Amino acid sequence: MKNVVWTGTWVAERLGVELVGDERLSDLLGLALRRNPRRAHLLVSNVLGKHVPQSPSVVYGHGFALGRRVRELLGAEDAGAAVVLGYAETATGLGHCVADGVGLAPYLHSTRRPVPGVDTAGGFEESHSHATSHLLLPENPALLAGAGPLVLVDDEFSTGNTVLNTIRDLHARYPRDRYVVVALVDMRSAADLGRLAEFATEIGARVDLVAAARGTVNLPEGVLEKGQALVAEHETTRTTEATTTTENTKTAKNTKTTEPADSRPGHPGAARVELGWPRGLPDGGRHGFTPGQRIRLDAALPAMAARVAEALPEGARRVLVLGFEELMYAPLRLARELEQVVSAEVRYSTTTRSPVLALDDPGYAIRTRLVFPAHDDPDDGPGERYAYNVAGAGFDAVVAVVDSAADTPALHAPDGLLAQLAEHTPSVLLAVVPSYVPARPSTERPSMLPEPLRGPAFSSYAPDEVGWLLQDLSDVTLEAPTEEREEAIQSGGAHYAESLPVEYQPSPQYQELFQTALGTSAARIAQAVGAVTELVLAERSPHPVLVSLARAGTPVGVLMRRWAQHRHGLDLPHYAVSIVRGRGIDANALRWLAAHHDPADVVFVDGWTGKGAITRELTEAIREFESAEGVTGFDPEIAVLADPGSCVRTYGTREDFLIPSACLNSTVSGLISRTVLRSDLVGEYDFHGAKFYRELAGSDVSVDFLDAVAAHFPDVADAAWAQAKELLATDRTPTWEGWAAVERISEEYEIHDVNLVKPGVGETTRVLLRRVPWKILARAGAGTDLDHVRLLAQQRGVPVEEVDELPYTCVGLIHPKYTRGATGADGKAVTV
Repeated sequence: MKNVVWTGTWVAERLGVELVGDERLSDLLGLALRRNPRRAHLLVSNVLGKHVPQSPSVVYGHGFALGRRVRELLGAEDAGAAVVLGYAETATGLGHCVADGVGLAPYLHSTRRPVPGVDTAGGFEESHSHATSHLLLPENPALLAGAGPLVLVDDEFSTGNTVLNTIRDLHARYPRDRYVVVALVDMRSAADLGRLAEFATEIGARVDLVAAARGTVNLPEGVLEKGQALVAEHETTRTTEATTTTENTKTAKNTKTTEPADSRPGHPGAARVELGWPRGLPDGGRHGFTPGQRIRLDAALPAMAARVAEALPEGARRVLVLGFEELMYAPLRLARELEQVVSAEVRYSTTTRSPVLALDDPGYAIRTRLVFPAHDDPDDGPGERYAYNVAGAGFDAVVAVVDSAADTPALHAPDGLLAQLAEHTPSVLLAVVPSYVPARPSTERPSMLPEPLRGPAFSSYAPDEVGWLLQDLSDVTLEAPTEEREEAIQSGGAHYAESLPVEYQPSPQYQELFQTALGTSAARIAQAVGAVTELVLAERSPHPVLVSLARAGTPVGVLMRRWAQHRHGLDLPHYAVSIVRGRGIDANALRWLAAHHDPADVVFVDGWTGKGAITRELTEAIREFESAEGVTGFDPEIAVLADPGSCVRTYGTREDFLIPSACLNSTVSGLISRTVLRSDLVGEYDFHGAKFYRELAGSDVSVDFLDAVAAHFPDVADAAWAQAKELLATDRTPTWEGWAAVERISEEYEIHDVNLVKPGVGETTRVLLRRVPWKILARAGAGTDLDHVRLLAQQRGVPVEEVDELPYTCVGLIHPKYTRGATGADGKAVTV
């Protein structure tokens, strides 16, 4: 409901200040008086979530909508290359929301908190502010160095000085062709309107401006002196009232509490809520925030909001989530999620450094003020901090969200923020987000790497079946919705290895298909396992060290180990390592292997080949490793169960048939996730990471699969040996015909990206389980090998197209140039 009295009336009447412009301005803005010698008035936003508690959906929606307008202005290609920069402290959350709206832009905000060990990438001055100096402290120095557009976000665009200072500083270091300035309101005066265009001409770049509303503030002569006099008058009045009328409720709301909080009868203190914040996830954009990190946050928010909801007092009707200075985005997203799960009215605002006069008048934007000491040990020394429009607002509970750097004794002191809040609400909750500090690069390589992880502590395989050269990330929330991962991956905003898809839980019908497929193909798989193992023993090494590529290669490596034991009495070492397309193999795992085994004995194992991308990746990664480390002897040729793409020499078969272990994810791979490689979780000298899904033990068929195949070893022994002898006498030089077929399909279907074409039954299954599929190509006449593919395609609404002369049994096509808008929020494929 619109206010009857505009919250700028009091200032306008007394100072003669006039707000002129779009009709929306009075809805978006109120006015207050600054306690600041440089500027008398303060434009108080009603939709920013700083000084005025507001619905978190409204706050987020305004920022996100601005981001969408930027995306529309830039176009999809330039938006995908953009970087968003927000201003501390007021616009740190707004900038985050704009970055979300742009879609896949990494985000950085300026800060007034120096961080030891983090180099400054720039800085600038905000002349009219209460705290003028801004620092830029990106964890990745290259964040600002790209050629794509730079999007600068502030809550208001008044004189343009701050933006010009920023662009001038950054353009000298990292010149680019385009800048976009974003603000909730563009309030430039007529004299300032031409400055941006003149500056753009001066530096030879395009500068656009996007704002939710436009107008200007007409200021009469002498307004600064009049404003200062008004502030002095009313501050004096409030101080006198505070010392003479201690029981005056209004005064108590607007002055600093002096009575120790914990000495008040019935004072409950602040109850701490453990959020379960994802390990290693930045608390905001102070050092940069990537699209992949936003995906992690999105996935973790429901559980965190549920913990807050559970801690709220029963019957709470009105709840405030109160952020902390620059920490605006995390509490905003938490508040927005909370708004979805509780019946109470949820509002959001944050504390601030900004000193503003408070007056309890409906025509004034700042009705009440809580004053408390700074509690984050600021670099510029101690001082007052403020929370506006919280006292007297009728909140049944306040959830204070701070970072761990601010969870200090000063926060909990008798005159601290928590005690101040307790004066005005029956329930105070405290949620602490870990302060993110970029890891300092290590200058020394550790002398020893950790021993491999083994079951049952890590994986459902027996400890002698496989050792995992990985680190356990089971306690980290890494899963993200398929649609968001796809958009991030295709835009280049996030690598596929930075997050995990939500583990597919098969329906009873699908589980039945798996069991049927296993019963049908177990003997066929056993023969291929025997054939490839005999080839390895005959050609590669009489005592090979099996190193499977996690995770699809791991079941095959275990089966090869079992075959060697069954037929030859050999107890072969077997390890699983991570290889990531575009990033290479885990160099630390190779170092461990070289320290414990002869590299010449190492045989890399995978389940199948598609177009051969991993084969090429491994070859290049081994070459780079040996060049850098001076270690030689590793053979990059992979041994696979099936080689339909004709990419390797060591294989059990080149037929493209159903390998049931491709039908499922972790529940057929020892309950281990796909591997993860992300700089905030995996250090320079760490193994790549993975998760152990212990909670899925009830659905685990990993050992059942192995046992079902191994049970046929005695039956197929002779046939496997005959097949191996035939292969040994055959020219098995790779023809790479699979790669050629993929290139042809990519162009024929106008995809123009071979990475979005996934050939073979195994890869097609992965597309349906983990990515956003567009369509499935099936070879005409393909039989039961595709029953599970057809079922998955039906469940996801994906068309299956019969194709003659397809070199594979089937091919999965990932949706080209995927955005959620292209296919709908449900992620179902559409035909274009």
